[in-house]
Amino acid sequence: MPLVEDTFFLDPNFQGTLQSQIQQIVASAILAGRLKTGEKLPSSRKLAEHLGISRITVTLAYHELVADDYITSANRSGYFVSQTAPMVPLPAIKGEMVNDTVDWDKAIQRKFTGGKTVKKNYDWRSYPYPFMYGQPDPDLFNQASWRLCAMQALGKKEFDSLTSDYAEQDDPELINFIVRHTLPRRGILARPEQVLVTIGAQNALWMAAQILLNPDRAAAYENPGYHGTREILRHTGCRQYPVDIDDNGLPPKGLPKEFNALFITPSHQCPTTITMPMKRRYELLRLANERDFLIVEDDYEFEMSFIKAPSPALKSLDKDGRVIYVGSFSKSLFPGLRLGYLVGSEPFIRQARALRLACLRHPPGYMQRTTAYFLGLGHYDAMIKKMRNVYHGRRQVTAQALAGTEMKVAGSASFGGSGFWVEAPPGIDTEVLRHRLADNGVLIEAGNPFFAGEDAPRNHFRLAYSSIPSERIPEGIRRISQAIKDY
Repeated sequence: MPLVEDTFFLDPNFQGTLQSQIQQIVASAILAGRLKTGEKLPSSRKLAEHLGISRITVTLAYHELVADDYITSANRSGYFVSQTAPMVPLPAIKGEMVNDTVDWDKAIQRKFTGGKTVKKNYDWRSYPYPFMYGQPDPDLFNQASWRLCAMQALGKKEFDSLTSDYAEQDDPELINFIVRHTLPRRGILARPEQVLVTIGAQNALWMAAQILLNPDRAAAYENPGYHGTREILRHTGCRQYPVDIDDNGLPPKGLPKEFNALFITPSHQCPTTITMPMKRRYELLRLANERDFLIVEDDYEFEMSFIKAPSPALKSLDKDGRVIYVGSFSKSLFPGLRLGYLVGSEPFIRQARALRLACLRHPPGYMQRTTAYFLGLGHYDAMIKKMRNVYHGRRQVTAQALAGTEMKVAGSASFGGSGFWVEAPPGIDTEVLRHRLADNGVLIEAGNPFFAGEDAPRNHFRLAYSSIPSERIPEGIRRISQAIKDY
């Protein structure tokens, strides 16, 4: 039957159930005009045989399409495209698309390259030894509870939170949880007016830089440090001062004499995971007050504390309002969530709120409310407890496996975390090593993008254990060690 062969086929990479995939196939065909009004669809039996799936799956999909008025059911005659099905009329296109004659080099006034970034393997789940940072382990994520919270957020009772335009505001339930539960755990006391929800920590850092910096100002940051910060600062046009870190993080004595903002990860230095001592934190705050600069604190992984309790956030020690705090749920929940938050003095948050309104208004209300339920009902804390226990075990296995190799742990958090910063022997280019290891089923992250400058070291890499089971870690590290020997 040509209709079946031309229109219906299954995508093995589809993220969802077979039923939802069939619904999407039929709806897309109708919207695109491939299936016309009144046209007959294959029977549930024939389609099930063609696709090699259960007939009940097709029948349930058809019932959902009937409910949405895409198709109708005629007694004993089968299913047809509804006379009132949603249609998107296609414009009449004559001839081929015109040639692009725009001089884009002239038209584009600011070049966005993304900067020097860590290369990601987005098909990492297909590799047996994925030492990938920040990627969720499906065995640890409480998908069932998240689904229930998502369904609750979709309920009729929550229609306003789902469909409303918050404009410059945020979901009050999410803000309430952040203020009453998340921030106090870091020693931070704040009012709702001092908190703004963002599209992840990256968005929060970008807004902070846009507000605080311009071509007449200067910023300091850690080296090595988060590569995204350098690119964010570049777009402001400000003068940049990378500050080399030591065994205790960023040294206050290494700061330039005059600058306006310091971007820092004191609790879990990126990428070395070093925790800055309390004495150094107080010294930074003293200098900030003395030299009149602001501090943007990225506290991206404090939840993963299983060796000992994490140090108080720099923001919790701030008595002068000089610290702007950046938090994120994307690391502990899943990176695709893209929800973070800014905490700061009210004048700063008002500016951040106005900037967010101008470029994206607000993060999706549905995701905010779903996250608020997941947090408020206790699912988040239960999941974090499970993750801490598992990560603790994986960390011990990783440390033991590394101890017997020529690799050196160049940085390690005092309270936990989800990975190690590793130094390979001199002469090893870990970007080359990364490619060779991928051919052998192992994924690592080359460390060069974390360093400022063109002559940066090339023999570091980040080895994360958040996405690999403990039993696979020793063999994965053995393969890394062998690849270094064979380099």
